[in-house]
This record gives sequence, C-alpha cells and structure tokens, in this order.
Amino acid sequence: MSTPPSQVVDIPDFQTGSKLVAQIPLSNPAEAIHDLDRIFDSLLGAPPEHMDFFHLLELMWPPVTFVAEDLAKRYSNKAVPLGEVEDAFFRQVAQLWQKTAKAYARCLKNAPETQSNTHVATLLYRAIHFTGMAILEFHRARREVPWGLWLDVHSHYATAEASGLATLEIPSLFGEDAGSAHCAAAYVSFLLCDMAGSYSLSLRNQRLVYRWASAWSAMVDLHPVAVGETLPAFVIDLMQDAALRPSSECLRTDQIRRLDGARLATHIHRLRHELRQRTPLSEIGLGDDCTRQQCARLLGLLARQWSPARAPRKFRRHATSGVIQLCMGFEEMHYFISGKPFQQPENERVYARADFNSVYSLRFQDNPRQAAAAAGAAAASYFLDTWEMLDQSATGFRLIRNVDGRKIMHEQLLALRPPDGGHFILAQVCWLMQENNGSLIVGLRALPGLPQAICARPLAAMGGVRETLYQRVFLMPALVTANAERSLVVPAGWFRPAMEVELFTDAALRVRLRKVLDSGPDFERVSFDEIHAEASRRQISSVSSA
Repeated sequence: MSTPPSQVVDIPDFQTGSKLVAQIPLSNPAEAIHDLDRIFDSLLGAPPEHMDFFHLLELMWPPVTFVAEDLAKRYSNKAVPLGEVEDAFFRQVAQLWQKTAKAYARCLKNAPETQSNTHVATLLYRAIHFTGMAILEFHRARREVPWGLWLDVHSHYATAEASGLATLEIPSLFGEDAGSAHCAAAYVSFLLCDMAGSYSLSLRNQRLVYRWASAWSAMVDLHPVAVGETLPAFVIDLMQDAALRPSSECLRTDQIRRLDGARLATHIHRLRHELRQRTPLSEIGLGDDCTRQQCARLLGLLARQWSPARAPRKFRRHATSGVIQLCMGFEEMHYFISGKPFQQPENERVYARADFNSVYSLRFQDNPRQAAAAAGAAAASYFLDTWEMLDQSATGFRLIRNVDGRKIMHEQLLALRPPDGGHFILAQVCWLMQENNGSLIVGLRALPGLPQAICARPLAAMGGVRETLYQRVFLMPALVTANAERSLVVPAGWFRPAMEVELFTDAALRVRLRKVLDSGPDFERVSFDEIHAEASRRQISSVSSA
C-alpha cells in the first residue's frame, strides 16, 4: 500500500534524511515500517544529490532488514490463505523490500558517469540483493512470485555483466566471506534458492538454504552459450520472468546463460563426507543452529536439486482430472475413515469421581445416550473440502482449489478420498503455494497403506498406569512393496523413546514406540513393537470381568 502524498516529506540532503532515519521507532516495527515507507516514497519522488542519496540508502538498509524480519514472524509458518491482518503485514514487508531495491536502482540511474566501477557495482549488487529478498519473502509466505520480479533481477545482473562488473569484488553486505560479495554471486544465490524448491521446504530449511546459497554461490559460474551448443535441461533466460527455464523453451541463445556448478557439487560431496565422519558442524561452515540429521537430509536434497543434470522423478506424474475430497484434524479424519462417531470403548472406560456421581447419584437427570448423542452432534459439523486434481503419481497428488475453503499448512496431515476409490488415505502436504488470483495449489505425499481408525492411550513411564481416556490414532499396515513397516499415526508431541502405549482395536494391545518415521506440525508417524500381546489381552480381560 502506497503512502498518501500528504505524508511525503522533503529530503533535500543527507542531514535531513539521517535525522528522519534516527527517529524511526525500531522498538515498534509495525509503526516503523510506515516511517520507512514514507522516507522511500519521498526519496523516490524527489531524490537528493547522488552521493547523499546513496549514503541515505546505506543508512536505511539495516533498519529495513530488522523491521522486515521482525514483522515476518507474524505470518511465517502460518496456514494459508493468510488472515486479513497477517496478509496486510506480508504485503507491507514485500513492498518494503521492493522499494529498497527500486531506490538503489534509481540511485544508479542518477549516478554521474564519473563514478568508479566499485561504486556502480555496489549499487547493482544492492539492487540484485533486495529484489531477491522480495522474491524470498513470497517464498516464505508461500505466495506466487508476482510478474516482473525475476525480470528485474535478470536486468540488474545483465547490466553488471554488460559493464564488466559482474565479478568485481565490492564491500560486503552482512559480512560475507571475502571474494563472495559481487553481483554474480548475489544473483546465483537467489537462483539456487529457487532451484532448491522453496515451496516444498519448511521455514527452517528455507533459512538454511539461503544462508548456504549465499556462502557458496561464488562456487557457481555463469556462462553464455554459443549457437548450436548442447544445453543442459534447465537454463537461465534473461528475457523470461522466471528463474530457470527448460532449455527447450528458450529460443534466443544470446539471452541464455547456463550454470556450472561442478565446484559446488564437489563442495557438497565433501560436506556430506565430513558429516559422516562426525566433524562438528561449526567447523565445516554449516552453523550451530541445526542438527546433524537435518543438515544431512537437506544436503542430500540439495545435491540433487543443484546438480547440473537433475535426476528424473522416481515416480512419473500423469496429468489427470477429477474431484478429490479431503478433511483435516484428527477428529474429522477419524470420523471419515472409520465411518462413525468416535466413542470411548465401553469395557475400557474408567470413571472419575465426577463421572460416578453423574452416572449413579444423578442418573435420573442424565440420558444414558447423552454421550453418543453428543458424539453424533459433533460429527454433524464435520465436512469435506472439494479440490480439483491436476496430476498424480504413484505416491502423491497435485491439487488446486479455486474457491474459498479451509486453511492449509505446510507439512500438515490430511485425509483424502481419490475420485477412483471409496477409501480414505492419509497424506502430508509437501508443497504449498497460493497463486496471485487466490487459488491454492498443494502437492500431497500419500502415507503408505490404508489407515485403520483406532484409539490409543499412553501408559505412564513408571508403574504402567493407564491414562483415563483413549485418543484417536491411526494404524498403518506394513507394505513390503513400499518398504514400509507397520506404524502408528499419533498427534504431535506424543512420541517418547520406548514409551508404552495401549492400543484398542477389537481388543487391547500394548506396544512400545520405537522411532519417528514422519512428522508434521500436527502429527507423528512412529514405528512400534508389540509387548507380550496375548498376555496383555488376558490380563486386561480378567480385570474387566472382575
């Protein structure tokens, strides 16, 4: 949202602008962003003398970065579509990055021809960086990148390349290693972020990818291509509004650039070897804010995504159509998978003192079927979202929804009923993006096997005392063809190593949880071992009879 013209102020020189910047209330980022917005509108409307303009921008980008990162916490990792307030914050932050980039580009346009190459390269570097940060903001909010942003990045890099400044080292931004602060490295870092598949990454992994891409981008070389040269599957077309494009869709070779990531591939291979050798993460430049397992998984993904010749999909997608119905939340999924409202197993129900008084002392006031009626009333509020299928593979689906519906979160657990089957299956959201027209596109990875809706309760660590009530869970079968073992899908936070759990299907069964196989914000899929199943059933049966 643009600042009204009445709020634009006159900034004729650096002294005036620096006083305004000093008055920005950084302790209140929601207010500070309006002040930053007003200053940028003023500078873009009537820029001061060139060097004053430049020094003001250098003074402003630290508070821009601070405010943007703080406000992004209000909508990052949230379900989409965002709420009205969250969406307003996102739009303000995305616009702030874009205005910062536009101001540096305007400053470059006003630069005298006598300016040094280092100064010009610095302006181009800043323009590339802040335009790229706007793109990453759309990734972070799981929104489609709007038209023109990638063209702006390509344009800034093409200017640096044409001027012979693409690899000219400049004073670093945010303390990068010496030699990595140049226009080509900044440009490549954002290409690598896009190649990593940001819409399929968690917020933590997005941050790691950006940090690693910024540190390693100087290891990737950009080359023009000659007429008739054999091209890789994906290239950069400076005239296309996208990061990388299939080479088959690019016609003008003079505008095509190819990536040479051989040195980066070697570096990632060495890092994975160091991880296997248990080398401390800080010693190999991976940071200390992630676990060894997280780094190993993410580096394995990046070794494929950043490879010059990407491996083909393991399971081919098939374009298809049809309507898919899905639901979410353990209560709702349990109801649609089981086909009936959930009730506590009668022969296993444990009554508290209040329950005893209600059932016996005050039984003339309570309907014995009240619990069943309440469960049925709750089930009446459950409903299915309707989505259209775009394509599918052996292990997943890609869906689109063009109308309003419930919010979806990345890595969330869903239950869906394919158009060609009557049974619900469980699936996890592995790719999520909201298009500019408001439509949602999701990629779903199906959990192996048909789920069985059962109930379970954890047992106390000492003494084997049962919890009072069962909770809804799902039992997943073993599938040899998918190399999947028998597992339980339980609510998030349930798992404890070696924790004992009592399952109830047709009878009670005691199991011990072993390890987490999959997880998301609302669930954990865990493996388990049975514990003296038959003895446990006989003991429970005798207690119930008594």
